[in-house]
Amino acid sequence: MKSNTSFVCGTSDQPLIYQTIGEALDQVIEQWGDKEAVVVRHQGIRWSYREFGERIDAFAAGLLALDLQPGDRVGIWSPNNIEWLITQFATARAGLILVNINPAYRQAELTYTLNKVGCKALILASEFKSSNYVGTLRNIAPAIDTSQAGQLQLPELPDLRSLVVISEQPVAGMFRFADIEAMAPADAGEQLAQRAGKSQPDDPINIQFTSGTTGLPKGATLTHFNVLNNGYFTGEAMKLTAQDRLCIPVPLYHCFGMVLGVLNCVTHGAAMIFPSEAFEARAVLEAVSEERCTALHGVPTMFIAELEEPDFGRFDLSHLRTGIMAGAPCPIEVMRKVISEMNMTEVTIAYGMTETSPVSFQSSTDDPLEKRVATVGRIHPHVQVKIIDEHGAVVPRGTSGELCTRGYSVMLGYWGEDERTKEDIDAAGWMHTGDLAVIDDEGYCDIVGRVKDMIIRGGENIYPREIEEYLFQHPKVQEAAVFGVPDERFGEAVAAWIKLHDGQAADADEIRQYCKEQIAYYKVPKYIVIVDEFPMTVTGKIQKFKMREKTIETL
Repeated sequence: MKSNTSFVCGTSDQPLIYQTIGEALDQVIEQWGDKEAVVVRHQGIRWSYREFGERIDAFAAGLLALDLQPGDRVGIWSPNNIEWLITQFATARAGLILVNINPAYRQAELTYTLNKVGCKALILASEFKSSNYVGTLRNIAPAIDTSQAGQLQLPELPDLRSLVVISEQPVAGMFRFADIEAMAPADAGEQLAQRAGKSQPDDPINIQFTSGTTGLPKGATLTHFNVLNNGYFTGEAMKLTAQDRLCIPVPLYHCFGMVLGVLNCVTHGAAMIFPSEAFEARAVLEAVSEERCTALHGVPTMFIAELEEPDFGRFDLSHLRTGIMAGAPCPIEVMRKVISEMNMTEVTIAYGMTETSPVSFQSSTDDPLEKRVATVGRIHPHVQVKIIDEHGAVVPRGTSGELCTRGYSVMLGYWGEDERTKEDIDAAGWMHTGDLAVIDDEGYCDIVGRVKDMIIRGGENIYPREIEEYLFQHPKVQEAAVFGVPDERFGEAVAAWIKLHDGQAADADEIRQYCKEQIAYYKVPKYIVIVDEFPMTVTGKIQKFKMREKTIETL
């Protein structure tokens, strides 16, 4: 008998993998050691799984010289490169917790994240695009310049002891990434073996910051078990094998790159191809064509940019078969073009969130096109989902409600935030996502909106409250309200209404400039409206929906 309630539970002939990341890496090296593992085109890197493993072990051994103990947090602040990949696995080998830091973060965000989780070491690029990473750190803590590498004592960053810079040039107060291997103690092999013996699949391995709907970002803490299994089962949905070559233009700091890209490949012996340090449509097409990629990941805006590349027709995409499109709803016409013009007949759609490692739903390679466009597929193996009403009761199939998920993929919690963890994960282990969804009679899920007012801009989740917090700090701003408006290119754009203190004057450019110095570019409001008053309810609550309507009307 078919149940009419909105509860689904994923089954599979494949059991969950109870291994650490290190054990999974050993397994792939043993099975596929001579196979090409990683190609980083912008750095001229082309390594087999065996070479990749050797470089990881050498860097892990060197990290021991920095007095990093099991459980210590090591941050990485860099665009996509081989150093990021080495760090991902080397920290796991050494029993350390990797802290992913968004390459777009500015001063306030960086200070907050490093101090929130108590990072003892930070590995950083020297610069990237408009960000001078070394300069930003010096602005936060000027004493770096006169400090000895590995012995930092910074009042602004009290837990930080070591900085490792990805640079050919020496930088005061920092080690160079390339020099770490040579620093390994004589008994490094023995130490790493001991740590591997004590490491457990349920240990925390990774902290990823996700913006809070109220206040500052929260550090979602994920285990080996969380991310390894999610990487494996997303690959299974794509029918990935060791013969596949996956092009990864999505950022590594995000679950999309690190789990659905890297761990997806490592659990299947597939090759990882990195086209550039950040997304460039042409670099992706060149990589797919020249490396004969069979799979490609991206958010819808990436696929749109690739399809619109002027020389699109010149690239050979005949080997492409599958991939994951996620991060934002995909327009049906884009999906049709990806299938017909990019040859991705088996492209899959995925839905999830950082707190759930990330994927809960994914379409399969043979789902009908309308299901792949109108829904986010069906429940993942070993994952449970229910859709509930505002009273917590499970709703009938076909009825909208809040999506809650439970199972192996749910994070341990938010680092150092027990109360906020309890707000999102209930006593029965259900993660309340804040997303509104509908599950149909066949078990396909459609995400219809958000319980909270999160903005999704080109795959980036943006929480208005976080931007409002920064706007409130501007001396001229009395009140600020941030919300999303439709945007042709990114799906949604950030808009802000600002009310100034009496007697103050400011224009949109001044406010925008202030934001640019404080927060990541994608959070900076595209539209800023200075107003005398906000629309309010009788009880004094701001009515953002009215602001949104008015802004759309004006635009």
